[in-house]
Amino acid sequence: MNADSCLLTGLPPILDAGVETLVLGSFPSPASLAAQHYYAHRQNQFWRVMAEVLGEPLAEFDYAEKQRCLLRHRVGVWDVYRVCRREGALDLAIEAAEQNDFSLLWKKAPRIRRVFFNGQTSGRFARWFAEQGYETRILPSTSPAYTLAFVRKAAIWREAWGQKTED
Repeated sequence: MNADSCLLTGLPPILDAGVETLVLGSFPSPASLAAQHYYAHRQNQFWRVMAEVLGEPLAEFDYAEKQRCLLRHRVGVWDVYRVCRREGALDLAIEAAEQNDFSLLWKKAPRIRRVFFNGQTSGRFARWFAEQGYETRILPSTSPAYTLAFVRKAAIWREAWGQKTED
């Protein structure tokens, strides 16, 4: 990677005082940074998976309504990294990463009781969150780079929310 590569800044959290479950990703993709919206890449399965979990037609919503829907269901979204350098979209390319200030969670979302990690990269923080008293779970990444079948990903995510799966 070029030493002069720009330092990228992530997105603000989708969070309010009612959030009980926080989904943490690693860092927004170039498509998400350009759109200023989480999981904006059309091949990322996050919004499809969350539609399955929440029973809401998220694919039909614009981004503002997607955010409102998550918050209605007491779900927040954020990333583990605040800034980093990265060429492309793969987590393996993340360099010079600085983590977000998670102390904000106690102030902005004091009702959070569980933190779910969208993939292994963000899942590296699971132990720290567990030590803070949160229920944690590392879920399959919704990235198109993680090739587990959609139906299996959705089933694992639904199970994390305590929903029965049919497979």
